[in-house]
Amino acid sequence: MTSVARPVTGLTVTQAAVSDPRVRPLLRELGDEYSARYGKDAHAELARYPDEEFTAAYGGVLLLLLEDGTSVAGGAFRRYDEDTAELKRIWTHSAHRRRGLARRVVAELEREARARGYRRIYLTTGPRQPEARGLYLATGYTPLFDTAADPETIGPLPFEKHLSGRRPENHLSATPMRPAQPQNHPKETDQ
Repeated sequence: MTSVARPVTGLTVTQAAVSDPRVRPLLRELGDEYSARYGKDAHAELARYPDEEFTAAYGGVLLLLLEDGTSVAGGAFRRYDEDTAELKRIWTHSAHRRRGLARRVVAELEREARARGYRRIYLTTGPRQPEARGLYLATGYTPLFDTAADPETIGPLPFEKHLSGRRPENHLSATPMRPAQPQNHPKETDQ
């Protein structure tokens, strides 16, 4: 018998705090996945940013997709700079993959970022996360690295998307560069 993915219907989008019990299973599974792919315990890495950076007061948000009250996917953004939100922790529970939920999470985060006045999204993903790389390319993100290069030689793979749908006139698309890290924030090595 062939398995058919269920369509993306009947989902509720809700904002949550990092400490919300509905967030824990997703972050735990994300940490387990990162640990398996990168060969070290990634749970501490996931806690590197203070929880409050993912709250409205600090310019961020954490969103969950709920199905029948259970979190099936989620993601967050934090303030990167005045005009830029940085996507973090995009994740779909392993039992709910191949349903377009990650695309839905990204679209909801973009909508929320635009509503809060951000004009650009920035993110990084790891070199051993081809699914994430494919997601961002498929949803209109511009890679800020040489896509022909071996991802392992690059390290974190940076992407951007201008929420207006077009790049600023002074953007040099022929020579993509990694943007400078904002002050007072450590260099990010994961999604």
